[in-house]
Amino acid sequence: MSFVEYGDTIKDGDTAIVFLGHESMFPVKVQHGTVTQTKYGVIRHSTDLIGKKYGSKVTCSKGGWVFILHPTPELWTMNLPHRTQILYSTDISIITMMLELKPGSIVCESGTGSGSLSHAVIRTVAPTGHLYTVEFHQQRAEKAREEFREHGVEHLVTVTNQDVCKNGFGVSNIADAVFLDIPSPWEAIGHAKSALKAEGGRICSFSPCIEQVQRTCLAMEECGFTEINTLEILLRMYNVRTISLQIPDLGKATEDNSSMGFDSSSPSNQGSLSANLQQGSVQFKSGVPLREMVGHTGYLTFATKS
Repeated sequence: MSFVEYGDTIKDGDTAIVFLGHESMFPVKVQHGTVTQTKYGVIRHSTDLIGKKYGSKVTCSKGGWVFILHPTPELWTMNLPHRTQILYSTDISIITMMLELKPGSIVCESGTGSGSLSHAVIRTVAPTGHLYTVEFHQQRAEKAREEFREHGVEHLVTVTNQDVCKNGFGVSNIADAVFLDIPSPWEAIGHAKSALKAEGGRICSFSPCIEQVQRTCLAMEECGFTEINTLEILLRMYNVRTISLQIPDLGKATEDNSSMGFDSSSPSNQGSLSANLQQGSVQFKSGVPLREMVGHTGYLTFATKS
C-alpha cells in the first residue's frame, strides 16, 4: 500500500479507511489477528479485510456493513490524528496550484505538523520529486517519519528535526517551492531564499493573523521577492433540495370568473376558488446555503524569487 501507488487488494500492514458514511469514517492499520469495533459490530482483519479488494462492502458482526477504502491524501486529511491544527483541502488545492507543483518538483516545507499538506505535496511531486520537511518538535518529527514509512512514501520525503528560523532547511539552491506554516515566518524568509533555485522559485506563507502577514511581506520585499500577494479562501457549501413556491395571483383568474358569470359569493364556488389557489404552486430544485459556514482559516501570501 502506498499513498501514491494504488493497489487493488488489502494486505497485512496496510492503512485503510473504514467508511461508515460521508460524515463518519476513520483510518485503521490492517493486522493479522486484530479486530476493529464499529457501531455496526466487529470487523475481523484476518477474515474480513486481508485479501479483499479495496472498495469492498464488509458486513460487521451485528449485521451492519461498511466500505473499506484505499487511502488518499484527501481522505487522510479528513481522518488523520491531529497533532497540530491542519490545512484542509480548500487551502491545499490553491497552495498546490499557486506554487506550480508538478511531478519532479523539489519542495521545502516547515513545519510538518500532522502531515496533511505533506501527503498532498508528496502525491503531486511523485515519482521523481522530493519533499524536504522541517519540524521543530522532536516527537512530531519522529511520528511523521513513522507515518511516511507506513504509507510507503519515505523515499519521497526527508524529515528534519530542527529550528528552520535558525538553521534553515538543510538544502541550498535546489527547491522549486517553499512553504512556511510557522509562528514567525518572517524569520525564515532568508533561509527560504537560500533553499530556492537561482531564479523563479515560488514561496507561500500561511498565517492566521494579518499582523504576521504584514511582517512577512516586509521581509519578502527586503529579500528581493517580487509578485507578492495575499489571499484568503472562504468555502461556502450549498444543499440542493426541493423548494415549493406558490404561483403569484395576478387577478387573471378572478377576472375570467367574473366574465363567465362566476358567483364568488356562493359557498360552493368559494371552496372551488380556494382549492384552485392552493394548487397554484410549483416545485423545483434549488441550492440553499448552509446556515453555518467555515470562516477564516488563514492568509496565504505568495511571492516569486527574482
